[in-house]
Amino acid sequence: MKYNFDDVVQRRGTYSVKYNMAAHEKSEDTIPMWVADMDFRSPPCVAEALDEAVKHGIFGYSTADSEYFDVLKKWFDKRFDWKVEQDWLVKTSGVIPAVYIAISALSNEGDGVLVQQPVYHPFANAVQAKNRRLFVNELVFKDNKYSINFDDFEEKIAKNNIKIFVLCNPHNPIGRVWTVEELIKMGDICLKHGVTVIADEIHQDFIYTGYRHTVFANIKPEYKEISITCTAPSKTFNLAALQLSNIFIPNAQIRKKFMHQYKISGMSQPSLMGIAACKAAYAGGEEWIKELVAYLEDNIAFLCDFLAKNLPQVKLVEPQGTYLMWLDFSGFGIDDAALNDFLVNEARLWLIDGATFGAGGKGFQRMNIACPRLTLKKALERLAKAAERIKT
Repeated sequence: MKYNFDDVVQRRGTYSVKYNMAAHEKSEDTIPMWVADMDFRSPPCVAEALDEAVKHGIFGYSTADSEYFDVLKKWFDKRFDWKVEQDWLVKTSGVIPAVYIAISALSNEGDGVLVQQPVYHPFANAVQAKNRRLFVNELVFKDNKYSINFDDFEEKIAKNNIKIFVLCNPHNPIGRVWTVEELIKMGDICLKHGVTVIADEIHQDFIYTGYRHTVFANIKPEYKEISITCTAPSKTFNLAALQLSNIFIPNAQIRKKFMHQYKISGMSQPSLMGIAACKAAYAGGEEWIKELVAYLEDNIAFLCDFLAKNLPQVKLVEPQGTYLMWLDFSGFGIDDAALNDFLVNEARLWLIDGATFGAGGKGFQRMNIACPRLTLKKALERLAKAAERIKT
């Protein structure tokens, strides 16, 4: 490989939430594998662009130029056959702020918002913070796989005045990449009942062999008119701290409502560093992300092999996308509180309790494997050694 993803980079003492919180809240040598950022340096082209911005020495109010959009357009066209238009683009500080804004813009207090749990927990937080009613289309877990209960999906929408459906694709934390057929079934139901779709597609560049990401808004012209598509370079290129997301809203009326809420939220222009990094990453990071996905596939293979040989009571739900592994620990035969205590105090690992993502996540843990193989190996060896004390 051209890029060295085996390099173990020291992140403690660098203002890292992932490591600094671990140092403050857990034992000193805890391995943090919880929050979704990567232990890899961003592509060299990003560092070069930021270095140029720093050398210029002026950090005033900033705005993206037409070249910025051209780079985005080329990226989405080449990777997803999605032809975006400049008028659709709204830049925000992140996908979750955009979700908050969209919920405010497109529904009223008391309206229903549908999510598919177990799912990224800030969705539920946003619904409740905005005084909307949260409804859950619980994903069906059978034979170590997840599927959608479409009858329940439509029933929840029809009976509960659902105004918004928050789609997570690829799905965090279960790692599903929804098929075109699944997306069409959900999309047609949303069209039928006048539901707007907020599509969180932030993990769209982490797709594994045999699978393909489909942009929901790109399936049918009608879907484009009911969609807010949330994208960002933050996951793809490890740029979360630079706080820039690209939100695409083709429908002019929806975009107008979104922009109104955006303005009254008090948010301002994106940062100079976010603009420079995003533009550089999409312009020059294609080879880097290609190699990274291959490296992550090898990490997944290593994880599968290790579990099979050393921890058969822990089951990995096959990841089709994302670098977040969904692990079923029910084979340990202990409750969630005991499991969390075991992982932190015995194995000295910090994962995320599956129940954080909804009731259907009980017995599961989410593990971030976007780290050098040596870190993953060390974590799994700790887990296996600690598990010797609770074998059932």
